[in-house]
Amino acid sequence: MLLQVLVSALVSAINIGIHALATVGAVSIARAAGLGLITKGPRLHLMGVMVATAAALSVAHTLEVLVWVCTYWLVQAAPAGSDLPYFVFVNYTTLGYGDITPVPEWRLIGPLTAMNGILLFGWSAAILFEVLRRTIENRESAERPPGRTNV
Repeated sequence: MLLQVLVSALVSAINIGIHALATVGAVSIARAAGLGLITKGPRLHLMGVMVATAAALSVAHTLEVLVWVCTYWLVQAAPAGSDLPYFVFVNYTTLGYGDITPVPEWRLIGPLTAMNGILLFGWSAAILFEVLRRTIENRESAERPPGRTNV
């Protein structure tokens, strides 16, 4: 059991690092969009920022799942012949079909993968909300006449 927790903690730490890099990328997208404010089509501008941010976060989640896939393969956590990417995605997203279960000696890896996925999906939701908020805030401040503040 301790080995499962240690392996999962290491993989979770790697995935947190990947997500931190994705966060930096998302913040860069939002800042760049804020600097290049578009006067025409504010809705399209906002949509573009959100799509780019969500795409960057989706790439991060896919990479994180691939780290788990490699881990499941290395420790042989799934029964022989299992579809590892599918199995890991089911665990990471907490979908939990249960049609594939880990081998008995690695049965904790599924819930630990799910715990990592929940954390990182929550983090992604927070990033998306913050990028949305900041983009709208930047747009409003750019449209406000000079010297005028909201009270």
